[in-house]
Amino acid sequence: MKKYLNILIFTLLLLNSGCKKYLNVAPDNIGTIDYAFRMRTEAEKYLFTCYNNLPSFGNTDSDPGFLGGDEFAVQYPSSIYFGVGLYRIARGEQSVSNPQANYWDSGNGGKPYFQAIRECNLFLENVGKVPDLSDAEEARWTAEVKLLKAYYHFYLMRMYGPVPIIRVNLPISAPIEAVRVSRAPIDSVSNYIISLIDESVPSLPAQIMNTTSELGRLTKPIALAIKAQVLMTIASPLFNGNPSYANFKNKDGLALFPPAYSQEKWKKAADACRLAIESAESVGAKLHYYIPLSNETASDSTKITLNVRTAITEKWNSEIIWGGTNAMVHGTQALAQARITSGDEGSIPTPPANNESIRSILSPPIHIAEMFYSNNGVPIEEDKNYDYSNRLTKIRTVTDAYRFYLKKDYQTVQLNFDREPRFYADLGFDGGIWYGQGLFNDTKTWFIKAKAGQFGARLGASLYSVTGYWAKKLVNYRNDFGSNSTGYNVTAYPFPIIRLSELYLLYAEALNEQNGPAESYKWIDLVRKRAGLKGVQESWATAAKNPSKPNSKEGFREIVQREQMIELVFEGKRFWSLRRWKKAEQYLNIPIRGWDLDQSEAIDYYRVKSIFTPTFISRDYLWPIAEGTIVSNPNLVQNPGW
Repeated sequence: MKKYLNILIFTLLLLNSGCKKYLNVAPDNIGTIDYAFRMRTEAEKYLFTCYNNLPSFGNTDSDPGFLGGDEFAVQYPSSIYFGVGLYRIARGEQSVSNPQANYWDSGNGGKPYFQAIRECNLFLENVGKVPDLSDAEEARWTAEVKLLKAYYHFYLMRMYGPVPIIRVNLPISAPIEAVRVSRAPIDSVSNYIISLIDESVPSLPAQIMNTTSELGRLTKPIALAIKAQVLMTIASPLFNGNPSYANFKNKDGLALFPPAYSQEKWKKAADACRLAIESAESVGAKLHYYIPLSNETASDSTKITLNVRTAITEKWNSEIIWGGTNAMVHGTQALAQARITSGDEGSIPTPPANNESIRSILSPPIHIAEMFYSNNGVPIEEDKNYDYSNRLTKIRTVTDAYRFYLKKDYQTVQLNFDREPRFYADLGFDGGIWYGQGLFNDTKTWFIKAKAGQFGARLGASLYSVTGYWAKKLVNYRNDFGSNSTGYNVTAYPFPIIRLSELYLLYAEALNEQNGPAESYKWIDLVRKRAGLKGVQESWATAAKNPSKPNSKEGFREIVQREQMIELVFEGKRFWSLRRWKKAEQYLNIPIRGWDLDQSEAIDYYRVKSIFTPTFISRDYLWPIAEGTIVSNPNLVQNPGW
C-alpha cells in the first residue's frame, strides 16, 4: 500500500507540473495484466500466484504462531544454524519502528498482505476475460481466489484487529484521499470475510479428485473450516465486548470494537463448526489412527503414541482437512530431532554425535511438559494420586512397566513418569524412548541420553536443546540417518493447517459457551479416545480433586482450552488461542525453564534453571502498525499501547 501511495503521489505531481509528455503514458502493469489473462495457461499461473501468498506454516522464519509464543525456547542470540527472527516476539521484543512478522507492509518474516489482496482483486476483475476457460473452471477459480482473499483479510484481522476492507482495487486516477484508507470496525471486517467465504462455497469441490496435481488446493470443507475459525475468533473474549478496546476509535470517532458482549456470536460459531465437521466427514474425513507397515512391530502403548505422531506426519491422512503444500516440513524436522542412541552400539549403528544434520534446537520448556495430563487423563496438579509436589525433584529408576515410554533401568525425574500417551508421543527427553528412525521394534529402539557428556547432550555452542526437551511430535518417525549414519534423510510432509481434531475441540468449546457442556463431551472425548484416554467426566470423577469440574460451563471451559493446547501443541495454534481467549498475559509471562544441562549426574541435572522471563503486556494482543505506515497514511490509527 505504501508503494501504491507513493506511485500515485508521484503521478499527481507530474500532472500538476505541466509535463504533458507523461499524460498519454499507460500504467506499466496494464500490458502485463492483459497478457496474464490472454489464455488459460497464463491465467492459471496467476491463480497460483494468489496461492503463493499463503503463510509458510510451521516455518521458524515466517510463522509467528509457531515460534513467537512460549512453546519453544532456542539459543539466543542467533547461531550459524538458526536465526532467532520471530523468537523476538516471544521475548517481548516486538517493535513499532520495525515490527516482526510485518504482514501489513512486509518485512521480518511477514508478507505484504494488502498486496496479496490486491493480486486477488486483479484476478477476480480479469478472470472473465480468459477466452479458453470453461464456465466450470472459471467458477471454481473465482471461488478459490475469493476464499484466499477472505483468508488474507482474516490473517490480518487476527493480528491487527480492525483492518481496512479492500473490496476492489482503486483505479490509478483515484484521488489521494481515497488511497488513504481507514480501519473498519472488527464486526464489519469479520462480516465481510464471512460473506466472501459464503460466496466461495457453492463453486468449490467437495474434495480433490486429481490428487497428483491438485492436493493443497482449496475445497468446500476447507472453506467451512476457515469460516469456523473466523467465527470462533470473533466470538472470543479478545474481540467480543472487550472492555479494553471500548475507546478504540478511528480519527472520525467511529468505534472499532463492539461495546457489548454478544452471546449470539457463539451460536454462529457452533453452527459453523458443525457444518465444517459435517462437510469434512461427508467426504471421508475421520480421526487418524496409525497403521503399521509390514516391517514395523509396536506394542499397544507405542501404537497410541504413533496415532498422535502420524496424525501430523502421515501425508494427506484422513484427518488432514487443509495441508500446506507451500509449507512442506523439512528443515523444521532437523531442528526438532534429538541426537538419539540405541544403547546397543555393538549391533545397531548410532549416528555420530557430531552429525550436524541433526540440529536438536527446538526446545519445549518445562511448563509445556507440565501441561500434559497424568496417565489418569487429568492435569497433574489436579490428579489426587499424582506426586505433584515432587515432580521436579524426585529421581526414579525406570522399571519394566514403563519400558515402552522410558528406557528400562535408566534414572529420570518424576515429571517424566505416569503421564498420558501424548506426553510420550510429543516430547523427547532424557531417558525417553524414541521409536522409529530406522528401528521399528519395541525391543530394540532409540532413546535419549541428555546429561553432560552423554550422547544427546550439548554439541558445540549451538546444536542442543536449551531446556532438555525436544518436539518429537514434529519428526516423521520414518526419517533415518542414512546407510553410514552420517546424514539425516527426511520424509517431508505438508504442515497440517487444519485437522479434524481441531474442529471437534472448537465445536466442544462453542457448544459449551452457548449452552453449557452437556453436548460438548462427545466431541472432546473422541479426541481423548484416540490419545488413549477415558472420557472427561469419567476421568475427573475417578482421579481429580474436583470431580464435578466438567459439569459447569466455567470448569469445562478450562478443560476444553487445556485439551486444545495439548492436542494441538507445536502446530502454531496456542499462540493465537491464548490471544483470542484473552489469557496471554496469564501464560506468556511464565519464566522459560529447563534442566541444568551442564551436569552429568541425575541428581544435579534435574535442577530447574531459568533461561529467561518473557514479557507480555496488554498492547501485545494486537500487532503494531509500522510507524512509517502511520505517517504515510494519516487516516490510520495505531493499535492501543503502541
